Amino acid sequence: MARYQKILKPLLQAAKLARKRGIPNLFQPGLVKEMIIADRLGHVVIPTKRQADAHDPEDPSVLYEYLTCKEGGSGQFDRMFKERAPKKERAPKRERSLDRIRRNAKIYLAVFYKSDQTNIKAIYELDPEVVDQEANRKLDRSRNAISHIGFSEKWAKAHGTVVYQDKK
Repeated sequence: MARYQKILKPLLQAAKLARKRGIPNLFQPGLVKEMIIADRLGHVVIPTKRQADAHDPEDPSVLYEYLTCKEGGSGQFDRMFKERAPKKERAPKRERSLDRIRRNAKIYLAVFYKSDQTNIKAIYELDPEVVDQEANRKLDRSRNAISHIGFSEKWAKAHGTVVYQDKK
């Protein structure tokens, strides 16, 4: 009956501790990796789905977005809208999509090891303007009304700065 008890007990204790620290759902998709990245970079994680991933510890108005992937993959912005709406529409879907990039002081691509996806291989710091330009280029070329816009480690190396590199 207690097949998973040794695994579940510390996880449930961690979830309880997270709630005490203002993180209501430790098991929200992506949150644990965001916490790992924030801890490495000295940021404060934002544990809600509709906001940026983290903020500066001294100034909560300075926002950061984290993209993650394992080695050989790409970090992505999901559900980005291709079509530009008519000018009279108050908040066009494409512009709202791109605001998820533009609202940030920096964007980070964290590459995790394939063999240990809790261990960071490298973190690249990206300028939101550069990411925005690439996202627009990809949206313009997309055949889909809603796209996932991916950024590979190779792209991040060419357009960003390494801010963390594992010693392995």
